[in-house]
Amino acid sequence: MPTERDALIEISNLKFSYPNLDVLKGLDLAVPRGKVIAILGASGCGKTTLLKLIGGQLQPADGYVKVEGQVVHELDTDALYAMRRKMGMMFQQGGLFTDISTFENIAFPMRERTDLPDELIHDLTLMKLHSVGLRGAYPLMPSELSGGMARRVALARAIAIDPLLIMYDEPFSGLDPISLTQIGNLIRGLNDALGITSIVVTYDVAESLKVVDYAYFIADGKIVAAGTPDEIRVSTDPFVRQFVDGLADGPVAFHAPARPLAEELAL
Repeated sequence: MPTERDALIEISNLKFSYPNLDVLKGLDLAVPRGKVIAILGASGCGKTTLLKLIGGQLQPADGYVKVEGQVVHELDTDALYAMRRKMGMMFQQGGLFTDISTFENIAFPMRERTDLPDELIHDLTLMKLHSVGLRGAYPLMPSELSGGMARRVALARAIAIDPLLIMYDEPFSGLDPISLTQIGNLIRGLNDALGITSIVVTYDVAESLKVVDYAYFIADGKIVAAGTPDEIRVSTDPFVRQFVDGLADGPVAFHAPARPLAEELAL
């Protein structure tokens, strides 16, 4: 398991709850600098919540998230904004601005966070779109994009300013097989070329194991398994095997807790 010594992100005893729902129940993990880390788990296990805690959108009930040695929830507004300037985020639903073009969606973070001249922003924007195969779509509005295209534009925006940390929330969802492979290769290639750190939140085990250095599995609010791709592929851990092989029976129940069906139907 990665150690905290060279970690960009340190998470210790992290707890968080929504009303009537405990999501994270004492989660511990470390994200080393320059690596691609996957956070895997079933839908609703707290993966997206974890990203929001890293970015300071939410505050923990207990424990902490440290980024570059700073406790995120203790930062004031100016310090938190400065930290976020070093982060790129690909949102689960894309999060594109609907009233500006694809080109302007990518150019927006460059205009907001840099003093680059318009000519350079123009060229960099087209290069980012080219990297996700959508340079030709630059004049289109978000409403004119397919679901898969919108996700690729969202990825291009996440990498627009080559941040220190990029967080990808379900980057493989809604992509056709060709785009899926190319996006995986792009995540890996960007990380290696720029020396950045990446967190990939997903339930797609097969694709994530092709590109990550290390993976954590979340269940019941805690890390229940972890390892390198090779370790995960040969693991005999019941949770890992259920998740990797897509098994209905295992530590994670398919059905939400409820009374027996016969009792419910008899009411």
